[in-house]
Amino acid sequence: MKISRFETADNEKHVGLIIDGDSVLDLGHSGIESLTGLLESRLLGTRLENLSKQPLPRYALACVRLLAPVERQEVWAVGVTYVRSKKARMEESEFSATAYDKVYEAARPELFFKSLPEKVVGPDEPVGIRSDAKWNVPEPELALVINSRRELAGFTIGNDMSSRDIEGENLLYLPQAKIYSRSCAIGPFIKVGPTEAEARSWEIRLTIERAGARVFEGSTTVGQIKRAFVELIDYLFRSQAFPNGVLLLTGTGVVPPDTFTLQPGDHVRIFISGIGVLQNRVVVV
Repeated sequence: MKISRFETADNEKHVGLIIDGDSVLDLGHSGIESLTGLLESRLLGTRLENLSKQPLPRYALACVRLLAPVERQEVWAVGVTYVRSKKARMEESEFSATAYDKVYEAARPELFFKSLPEKVVGPDEPVGIRSDAKWNVPEPELALVINSRRELAGFTIGNDMSSRDIEGENLLYLPQAKIYSRSCAIGPFIKVGPTEAEARSWEIRLTIERAGARVFEGSTTVGQIKRAFVELIDYLFRSQAFPNGVLLLTGTGVVPPDTFTLQPGDHVRIFISGIGVLQNRVVVV
């Protein structure tokens, strides 16, 4: 099942349950006004199944605006979880190559903060490339949606926008390469119910269009992620508490060639087979 945040024509925000792929139930009429609270539910799948049978108001998806499925959750990210990502990060800089090679094989993963919830970009909203960077790329990623009890509540799609030239110049510039305005897109839904084994069968596909022409396309599978989800969650919560839950981007296995950089007006489309499509237009920030 898929849950969402959406906005109606009267600019009111709601929590919804996607029905039949083309409509959404307004869960607010059952007393659910917070996505955060819903994700804290025990037996979430069972609760959603029961809600789907209630006579709640229904909207056509074409008549609402889907919002990022984030309220008060921080967004974090893990790096170098795919072999392709390791190679790309090593290619950025000889200076940093050894560090990225070692972290891929290390027991402790690379974890870093990505975005405050109020800075997350939703579906069809602009994503940003830095005005002081020359080599910018999207990073299509599966995002784990985790509640405050460390439970994996669901999955969504993330775009971890990155400035590769800034990161390649010096490892210590990673926050500037990763954390800036419009650098994190999340959406459009949260898929509830699949196991990790099921999620690992999903395809991740990235396409980038420029002036109506496709300038890049690449794909991978979630199964190529080296580390188990439970391992990533365990390290994320070490000496940490997330009272509102947290989203964790799990790394990218699709990297455009070194000769490619995003340009303003590009359209980025990320497809994950078990979830749907997140698409955004590129702007300079």
